[in-house]
Amino acid sequence: MHIPDGYLSPQTYLPLFGAFVAVAAVAVKKVKEKFDRKMVPFLGMAASFSFLIMMFNIPIPGGTTGHAVGAAIIALLLGPWVAFIAVSVALIIQALVFGDGGITAIGANCINMAFFMPFTAWYAFKWIRGRSVSPARIGVAVFLAAYLSLNVAALVTGIEFGIQPILASGPEGHPLYAPYPLDIAVPAMAIQHLLFFGFIEAIVTLLIFRYFEKNFPDVTEVLK
Repeated sequence: MHIPDGYLSPQTYLPLFGAFVAVAAVAVKKVKEKFDRKMVPFLGMAASFSFLIMMFNIPIPGGTTGHAVGAAIIALLLGPWVAFIAVSVALIIQALVFGDGGITAIGANCINMAFFMPFTAWYAFKWIRGRSVSPARIGVAVFLAAYLSLNVAALVTGIEFGIQPILASGPEGHPLYAPYPLDIAVPAMAIQHLLFFGFIEAIVTLLIFRYFEKNFPDVTEVLK
């Protein structure tokens, strides 16, 4: 899901980079206001976990790759703003050091995976769980929230790819960046995540959530 250099036009990656900077400023402020110092080690572990799990890129049909992100579990355990910072740090390191994701696409990748994923997971969990305190209902909410969050990120990424022929074409009408229109780019990103990677994200998220629920109940108490 990491977007490399050369796939997005400046008309796309510059506004998304600006959006990333603006959201990052808000996230830092929010975390400073509400984040307990004793949770700092968890923030470091969250960034490390997201970095590690995203390194397992699996090629999928359509010229793209898929992977879990870990943003959902970080959001559910530590909050969406913390998740934004943790996943963004992981994505920036991957782009600058490992070439996983383009430099020009850092803003886009952070918005897609560090913003849309955590907030989708957070609000989807709240909505699906409702006011129930049932462990089974909470487990279902965690699973579906993670599944939905990865698929929303994949959909947004597909849309960004798909609008490139509209935004930037040469004099003869040939696309200058990602060449595939929406009806190809969106299914290429969405189908594999709907059928496979979304379930991987959901299973990993639920297993980690249950582990923390059993061993660090104070961390998951905020969700109950």
